[in-house]
Amino acid sequence: MMIQILKSKLHRATVTGADLNYEGSISIDPRLYRQAGMHPYEKVDVLNVNNGARFSTYIIEGKSGEICLNGAAARLVAVGDKVIIVSYTWIEENWNKTWKPTVVILGEHNTPVS
Repeated sequence: MMIQILKSKLHRATVTGADLNYEGSISIDPRLYRQAGMHPYEKVDVLNVNNGARFSTYIIEGKSGEICLNGAAARLVAVGDKVIIVSYTWIEENWNKTWKPTVVILGEHNTPVS
């Protein structure tokens, strides 16, 4: 049997922008999403630590240090909010004991600290 499991996470990213008039998505610094093993146009869940909002969107390439929510998702964050960005994958259930997701913990200015 296949199970859906955490693939990767950008932990405690700081929202740098919210653009209501953009067509939608989350702009992420490509250095960050690559380090986490994420890809452009990949579906991600965004968990807002500040207000508890949880929503899905997809990644587009952003600028250095950028975490910007676009379109309707811009209403669910404020600049400066801390968010957790997660992606998932499917694995065989018997792999779950050895599976390890990629976790990138972010510090000030969305710089990886681990």
